[in-house]
Amino acid sequence: MSRKGKLPIPLPKGVEAKVANHEITVKGPKGTLKQQLIPAIHIHVESQELRVELAKGHEEDGHFHGLFRTLIYNMVEGTTTGFVKELEMVGVGYRAAVQGHHLDLQIGRSHPTKISIPEGVSVKVEKSTAISITGADKQVVGQFAATVRATKPPEPYQGKGIRYKGEYVRKKAGKAAAKK
Repeated sequence: MSRKGKLPIPLPKGVEAKVANHEITVKGPKGTLKQQLIPAIHIHVESQELRVELAKGHEEDGHFHGLFRTLIYNMVEGTTTGFVKELEMVGVGYRAAVQGHHLDLQIGRSHPTKISIPEGVSVKVEKSTAISITGADKQVVGQFAATVRATKPPEPYQGKGIRYKGEYVRKKAGKAAAKK
């Protein structure tokens, strides 16, 4: 039995959880999230907490116990406080802007790069080089941040590119001049 899976999930005020047809729905102030469950996982909704338990006869599926507990915990946290990923752009002339449902990046290419913003995610651009991605679903926020970073990852020689805020990019020495 999973040590992480045994822990109860506290439900803050204003958050509701319902289980029906192998699906859990968590509704809170920041939105509603759904997650499909496998038959080996049972969820007991108590007054102010959720308990994730492994069904009898499904001991071979015990590796899913902690996973589903963490997924449900992230749903509760996302619907109450939300998740934030911050990116920063380093480079001369690099800038970003939100245009409708697209993030417009100018990252040293001959054409602007437009990335469509997924539903349930909001993007703010501050000082034209700081990008803040927020949303209730941790996986969607993280995947969109990774997609934006992948358009121009930081390169090791000059450090130009898009990086997570606080990310350390180890710089390499350039080509040494030939001695004669």
